[in-house]
Amino acid sequence: MATPPPLSSQLAVNVLDAHSLLGAFGVLGVGVVLFAETGLLIGFFLPGDSLLFTAGLLCTGASDSGVHLSLGPLLVTAAVGALAGSQCGFLLGRKAGGALLARSRSPKLHEGARRAEELLDRYGHAKAIVLARFVPVVRTVLNPMAGALGVPARTFTLWQVAGGLVWSLGLTLGGYALGSSIPNVDTYLLPLIALIVVVSLLPVAAEVLRSRRAAKEAR
Repeated sequence: MATPPPLSSQLAVNVLDAHSLLGAFGVLGVGVVLFAETGLLIGFFLPGDSLLFTAGLLCTGASDSGVHLSLGPLLVTAAVGALAGSQCGFLLGRKAGGALLARSRSPKLHEGARRAEELLDRYGHAKAIVLARFVPVVRTVLNPMAGALGVPARTFTLWQVAGGLVWSLGLTLGGYALGSSIPNVDTYLLPLIALIVVVSLLPVAAEVLRSRRAAKEAR
């Protein structure tokens, strides 16, 4: 059984760095970060995409970082954190309404709220809930927005589970697959993470282009 890292290293963790988070807290840290990012407005800055991808990579043993995770527990923890966080955010939004956002002074958070509301209006509940999973900040804000705007609980739960599983398991398994097939993958880690973030935005970009094309044809 692995020896837990010393308390001093946990206190010195950089919450914006996936390697630092995983080195300090391991698999448990993945669940906590995903819960905070998708369920609590204060977690909008956390690195969900890069954390999942890097965690999957570290399951292969191909990294020189000294951190090795187990794939099975990681997949379970990632899914539970992502799904429970989203549902918690929805319930908080239903109870607190817009008060949570009104208290925040973060321009980034308010911009995310605007984009989340646009997604819900433009694409409908099901598609917006799934697409939001792949957009940083929006995936944090859409959950309480959906609760505040009265999205039916059954509809929200169904589609947040579908989107949450595709997002959390897909990125984790993507990191694992690349780590298993590419030697010295640490050399390419930053470009790969950037690529994953860009690819995660493609569904939203495709929907925007499709909607604009449909609007032009309707004129």
